[in-house]
Amino acid sequence: MWTQPATSAELVLPRRPARRRLARIPIPVAFFIGFLLILVLSAVFADYLAPADPYRQSLRGRLDAPTWLGGTTGALLGTDQLGRDILSRILFGSRVSLLVGFTAVIIGGLLGSLLGLVAGYAGRVADEVIMTIADTQLAFPLVLLAIAVVAVLGPSLQNLILVVGISGWVTYARIARAQVLSLKQKEFIEAVRALGGSDLRILFRHLLPNTLSPLIVVATLDLARTIVLESTLSFLGLGVQPPTPSWGQMIGEGREYLIIGRWWVSVFPGIVLMLTTMAVNRIGDWVRDVLDPTLRNV
Repeated sequence: MWTQPATSAELVLPRRPARRRLARIPIPVAFFIGFLLILVLSAVFADYLAPADPYRQSLRGRLDAPTWLGGTTGALLGTDQLGRDILSRILFGSRVSLLVGFTAVIIGGLLGSLLGLVAGYAGRVADEVIMTIADTQLAFPLVLLAIAVVAVLGPSLQNLILVVGISGWVTYARIARAQVLSLKQKEFIEAVRALGGSDLRILFRHLLPNTLSPLIVVATLDLARTIVLESTLSFLGLGVQPPTPSWGQMIGEGREYLIIGRWWVSVFPGIVLMLTTMAVNRIGDWVRDVLDPTLRNV
């Protein structure tokens, strides 16, 4: 007796245990979610929250200590080598890091997911071509590849987003391809095909929704990688160019002043970068635990 196969929507929706786990947020994860939310709001409203103009220079107040360490300029986190307020530059620098991070994840996720769907569904030729390109990219160290591309295109925010975004498509493509290879022979896909469903309908109405859970997990974890990569390129002078503030750029500019005791120029941007990557990674681990079907009953 033939029974109607499960629809893709039934397969995608999380089961009740997963929904309950999603609602029960652990305290450490809630703390990191709150930190990330505050960071995003600070980036959006930096114009109103920054205590000073992040671009205003004052050589008389250069390398001044934070107010709570005896600084005389009134800067809460001190000033840099040009007398600019470090707290204000951290707030404005969060705009660059988060913009590059989220935009690059969207670009890499969309490109990789699309290529992975095609590779897994279209057949041998398309699969071999796409996976060969992926393997070729993986043969180059990521940072060196990004440095080479930025050096050719020139350092700018647009090129930085493009390079960081394209650098991450391989992971999404491999995961989407693996999911499609395991799903395209399932009964519900065969039923859609027997009823005359087109390849595009099968891909985007039935296969794509069933690959979203692992792709969302990868995107969450990949956000930390993109933020660190942006900071690395900015640290090397290949990212956002001065005077636009960036965490990596601030760390790079302040490293030469560590030996003379002006540690705050590099340390405070480094702390914010570390907390941000920790928060994103911890949230990504939690999302994985919730959405991974092998952990639902743990």
